[in-house]
Amino acid sequence: MADIRKRGKAWQARIDYYDDNGKRHFKSKTGFKSKREAQVFISQMIVDKSSGQFVPNVPPLFYDYFWNWFQTYKEKTVTERTKRDYIHVKRVLEKYLPQTKVDEMNRERYQSFLDDYGSNHSKATVSKLNSLINACVQDGIYDGKIKKDFVKRTSIVYDRSKTWKVEYLNESEMMRLVDYLMQTRNCHFTSKYMILLAIFTGMRLGEIQALKWDDLNLNFKTIKISKSWNSENEVVQPTKNESSKRIIRVNDEILEVIDELKQNKSDFIFTNQYGSIPTSSAVNKTLKNGLQELGINKQGFHFHSLRHTHVAYLLAHDVDIYVISKRLGHSNVSTTTNVYSYLIDEYKNRADNHIESILNGMTEETKKDASVN
Repeated sequence: MADIRKRGKAWQARIDYYDDNGKRHFKSKTGFKSKREAQVFISQMIVDKSSGQFVPNVPPLFYDYFWNWFQTYKEKTVTERTKRDYIHVKRVLEKYLPQTKVDEMNRERYQSFLDDYGSNHSKATVSKLNSLINACVQDGIYDGKIKKDFVKRTSIVYDRSKTWKVEYLNESEMMRLVDYLMQTRNCHFTSKYMILLAIFTGMRLGEIQALKWDDLNLNFKTIKISKSWNSENEVVQPTKNESSKRIIRVNDEILEVIDELKQNKSDFIFTNQYGSIPTSSAVNKTLKNGLQELGINKQGFHFHSLRHTHVAYLLAHDVDIYVISKRLGHSNVSTTTNVYSYLIDEYKNRADNHIESILNGMTEETKKDASVN
């Protein structure tokens, strides 16, 4: 519909249009000196609409913007498992911010969203969601499509009753588990070998499942991590991200143990006697049974907890956090410090005590010098 009317001494032209969601909008212009000028404007707008050149400048809904960002910048580089994380975020945004457009997002509205969503979700869940949204917002600012960083200086809210401290084995428990696995291993059943390798390397389950014999270098005592295993489709796929591709150093003992599996005659190291690679369920069942045999009661302990155990062991033996980060395949140290903050806090307490003893030594030396003089 087009409309022309006189406004004081000038003329106004107005035309309607519908956005992609079927919502009606109007575009108008005032200040024409004559009705004829207004008619010419309307005629041009009608032509532009019919030819597809007239594109209404309607900001998208935020959840649509997030999904379009994912499809443009992320979808081609992530695994199917990671894609599910983005799908989840899109659904959450659609549920909690169904009518909010990109240009309507601000700190106050985003904090309100975090308050609502976090009220019945764990810290890990809220933090993961927040990090993905933040990545989208930072790219939006860079592209000039988002004016302000509304994520910055907001606070993560979460339900403490649903937030558990990640379980890991202390050094004594880890040694007992290693000894148990060594004593009871059977090359025809490869789950225990996979658990041992996780303890010694901190590798992710998918990375271990995908290992082939040519990934091992016995001369240099290294393992090359360049792929991951998709258990659903039973195929090799890319690693979680580019930084996950790495080469890590291991010791002779674990390499000698793994070498026993060559008699299974498969390109994949952890193929069992049935010609298959143990699934997450199978490996976790073996791990759970082993802990029960040892009388180690750890609520919620699972295969990925072995990665935390590896980090705890390295920190306890004063390995630098940067070295640990590279070994784990993290893109930067901040990722490591965020994920393992609870362990690093314990490590920091020990380091602080050590620093205090060093400083006390300085004052003791000063006192000795003073007494001599």
